[in-house]
Amino acid sequence: MAKTLKLSKTELKEFLDAKVEQYNHPRFIESDPIQIPHQFSKKEDIEIAGFLTATIAWGNRKSIINNAHKMMQLLEQSPYDFIINHQESDLEKLTDFVHRTFNGYDFIQFIRSLNHIYKNHNGLEAVFSENIQEQTLQHSIHQFKTHFFEIDHLQRTQKHVSDPLKNSAAKRINMYLRWMVRQDQNGVDFGIWKNISPSLLSCPLDVHSGNVARKLGLLKRKQNDGKALVELDIALRKLDPNDPVKYDFALFGLGIFEGF
Repeated sequence: MAKTLKLSKTELKEFLDAKVEQYNHPRFIESDPIQIPHQFSKKEDIEIAGFLTATIAWGNRKSIINNAHKMMQLLEQSPYDFIINHQESDLEKLTDFVHRTFNGYDFIQFIRSLNHIYKNHNGLEAVFSENIQEQTLQHSIHQFKTHFFEIDHLQRTQKHVSDPLKNSAAKRINMYLRWMVRQDQNGVDFGIWKNISPSLLSCPLDVHSGNVARKLGLLKRKQNDGKALVELDIALRKLDPNDPVKYDFALFGLGIFEGF
């Protein structure tokens, strides 16, 4: 276990703010899965490409990016049009897709569920904007999962959407929400969802950000679970109540690029 670095609150904020400036930069896009939604300009294409990419964002980053590119090719580089207008026969070509435990049948289920979200729930932004409780989006994520699987679905596919109310840190969905909601002046995060305040976002907590947060004294809990996420949220909101998840760039950058 790494030792905690002893910094005053002022020193810690200055250190992390400098790291945010270093990593919240357009060059970050080149090596990050966020490059996939950056290929698109239409709101619905960006949010769907982002959602599908975030869904498979675990494991080797190069293979995440390669497989997310494959997903977009299978959706004919028009994800929204494909989701809204596909025929059953169009889905057959998706069956061979695989990224770790996410397979072609999961992919097909996601297309059907996204179709349902757009046709019956006014789209992804509307679903996540509802059910915000207690100044956090974790209840909204739970409700999104409920809507996503309220149509006939494969039981196995449910594991690919996290549920924070079951004590999951929901890293990938929180990362996706950062992409869509955060008002980024530097052209990395999109900020195309205007109905959710960036102050409500939670840090995508994974092994890298968790280890760095512990070393900096931002997190004491040893597991990277829902309870740890609440603890980290509280710490980051003290540093910047309006834009707490900007520090994801600092924690991630320190962990991945600097082996901090």
